[in-house]
Amino acid sequence: MQILAERLKTLRENRRIYQKEMAELLGLSLRGYQCYEADQSEPKLATMIAIADYYQVSIDYLVGRTDCPDFHSGKAEG
Repeated sequence: MQILAERLKTLRENRRIYQKEMAELLGLSLRGYQCYEADQSEPKLATMIAIADYYQVSIDYLVGRTDCPDFHSGKAEG
C-alpha cells in the first residue's frame, strides 16, 4: 500500500528520526522496517497500532482512509 509507505516516511522524517531508531522502537530489524517504507511489505496489526500510537495518528490516516492525521481516542469521559 503505497500511501502507507509514504506516510510512514513522512511522519518519521518530520520527527527527525532514523529508520534504525524506528525499527528498534518497534522491535524490528532495520531491513524489516525499510520494507514498510519501500512498500515491499505491510506491518501486522499490532505493529500498525504501535506506529499509530507513537505518531499519535489514527490507523485510518496511516492507510489513507482519511487525510486528517488528528488522533481521537474515542474513550468516553466519565
